[in-house]
Amino acid sequence: MCEVRRMSRTASSDSRLLFDLPEGPDFQMEAAALKRGIWPVAGTDEAGRGPLAGPVVAAAVVLDPDNIPGGLNDSKQLNAARREALFTLILQSAFVSVASSSSRRIDAIDIRKASLDAMRRAVAGLEIAPKLVLADGRDVPPGLACEGRAVVKGDARSLSIAAASIVAKVMRDRMMTRAEDTYPGYGFAIHAGYATEVHRRAITDIGPCRLHRMSFRPLRQD
Repeated sequence: MCEVRRMSRTASSDSRLLFDLPEGPDFQMEAAALKRGIWPVAGTDEAGRGPLAGPVVAAAVVLDPDNIPGGLNDSKQLNAARREALFTLILQSAFVSVASSSSRRIDAIDIRKASLDAMRRAVAGLEIAPKLVLADGRDVPPGLACEGRAVVKGDARSLSIAAASIVAKVMRDRMMTRAEDTYPGYGFAIHAGYATEVHRRAITDIGPCRLHRMSFRPLRQD
């Protein structure tokens, strides 16, 4: 379990939340479920809701309570080298599944539904069937075969969700790096499809490709 450090204080208070804030995700939700006999517990998260191009990628992870890699955190708080190192450790020690929704599917059903569907499929692809799914965000993916719980800012609160966020981010970055070979000129290997100035300029100069989300502004034609 991740250590929870205490902030120092000089005055008493009846509001512990002002002082007892964890510095990163922990295993408390998973451990509580395990204590109640609810196991396995999977965490699921996605990467790539905001870009103008490429898929949204979701991962589901069931950690081994006795072999949790150290340093797990919200993928956005880690640099690329650290994410890659943790990605390898997660795959070596946990049950992992990945699914994605393409740009065409995103355009057809919208990014929220496409993200949740990718999360559902990632959970369904796990080698071990979970009895509880902790899903990052405000929504539980529809169609889960077990209980689901939405966890706002889950990648900063749950080690299982943090692990899923790392796997999803690394997999999507690798996919976008490979996309640069098929669709050169956009800089996908650099910005992963996000709306950077370089990417916007490339769209203006050479037009969109099959990976672009035509339902997203400024690509959408009203």
